Amino acid sequence: MKIYTKTGDKGQTSLIYGERVAKNDLRVEAYGTCDEANSMIGLGVSTLPENEWTMSLIAVLQRVQTVLFHVGAELATPHGKKVSWVLEEKEIAFLEETIDQWQSDLKPLQQFILPGGAAPASALHTARTIARRAERIAVSVENVNPLVLSYLNRLSDFLFVAARYVNHKMGINEPVLHEDKE
Repeated sequence: MKIYTKTGDKGQTSLIYGERVAKNDLRVEAYGTCDEANSMIGLGVSTLPENEWTMSLIAVLQRVQTVLFHVGAELATPHGKKVSWVLEEKEIAFLEETIDQWQSDLKPLQQFILPGGAAPASALHTARTIARRAERIAVSVENVNPLVLSYLNRLSDFLFVAARYVNHKMGINEPVLHEDKE
């Protein structure tokens, strides 16, 4: 199977079920941005050291990547067509439970933090901002599944806490916002 088809050379692409749309269609923007967030999570995973605590973290992040892939597929499915995989509330609950679990290990925030720290945490912070963009785009998609919006909203919260958790587990102090006091 060839990777290139040449069918998109004129600015069009196919949604699931073959409907042709412009490459800047909101659905394409939304699922493409989910793919971008997914890739950034993958970058974060690839930079994690291999040790005992990262194995469970990687399993969680790869579950999130799988669900995010399916969220993108749902966004790529035209309204009125059956989605082969259905997002369930249990995936949102999983994000919330993981956030609560990881936050119990973290110091409460006393001030704003800057995205950064260890390389994997920085990648997760970047994935968080991409997930927020995916959410903003998905809001404009006509007839989008409300659970997709909830998942993307919770995903950015999850990625924020995941970045903090990685910095904590790696013994890296989070960069803090410095206010000029002139």
